[in-house]
Amino acid sequence: MLAPCQRPRNAAATREAILKAANRRFSAESYDQVGMRDVARDVGVDPALISRYFGSKEDLFVSVLEDCGNGSSITEGPRETFGERIAHDLVYGPKKEGKLEWLLIMLRSIASPKAAEIVQRNSRERFYQPFTDWVGGPDAEIKARLAGGMMMGLAISRDITGGFGMTPEQCDQMCKRLAATLQSLIDD
Repeated sequence: MLAPCQRPRNAAATREAILKAANRRFSAESYDQVGMRDVARDVGVDPALISRYFGSKEDLFVSVLEDCGNGSSITEGPRETFGERIAHDLVYGPKKEGKLEWLLIMLRSIASPKAAEIVQRNSRERFYQPFTDWVGGPDAEIKARLAGGMMMGLAISRDITGGFGMTPEQCDQMCKRLAATLQSLIDD
């Protein structure tokens, strides 16, 4: 029989609880301000358990970044409909849960040289390099950076403002123009 304050043992649930607590901490505080003991206290576990599941603070931060997603869904589907699919998702798609939390993690931690290096490496390895490879051809990196910047900027703008605040006709026009622009970046 467990004592009233004791957590049942479940490695997967404990790992997930640690990851969620770290995500909350890194989105509320800078990388340098977050301590393993703070995360452990939030979950009610011994700090050594975090090291056992994740390794170092750097490894925990990488896991938090990986938990935010990698954008691989943008390359799913036919290449010839890329602009149309992405534009439709950006204009009409639902707010992505955790998107602003991901942005806060980036903004709060980028001032730390260690965190900046991790964020840059993670962005390059998990988003820009695979996207650049998918784009392919001459100037693939330039095309991927332009398209990626446009997609991220619009997604963040939409989520921060609670939508674009335009009429249905304006949204349709925006979607058409955005689709053509994104497709031209990929096909050019």
